[in-house]
Amino acid sequence: MTGDGRGPEGDGRPPEDEDEDWPPGGEPLTARSALGLRAVLSGIALAAALAAAVVFAIVANRDGGGATWGAAAVCGAVAVIAAADLVVVARRARHR
Repeated sequence: MTGDGRGPEGDGRPPEDEDEDWPPGGEPLTARSALGLRAVLSGIALAAALAAAVVFAIVANRDGGGATWGAAAVCGAVAVIAAADLVVVARRARHR
């Protein structure tokens, strides 16, 4: 076994005689999360949800539809969740 924790095959797994202490599964030892992609998707969701909430609010104000106010509220809630996710992603990126 080499000093970097990899077996002779170089796949990150120990040699067969040392498998007892390693967790099951085939995931690599250097797995990384896709925080960048998550931030992009949350940013898109935030922008789209805010725009939809504004449009639904304008239509509801003009027509007075109760269902349209509900749609505006749901879009606003999605925008809040996306903003919270962006905060979590930023915090995790700082701790890397």
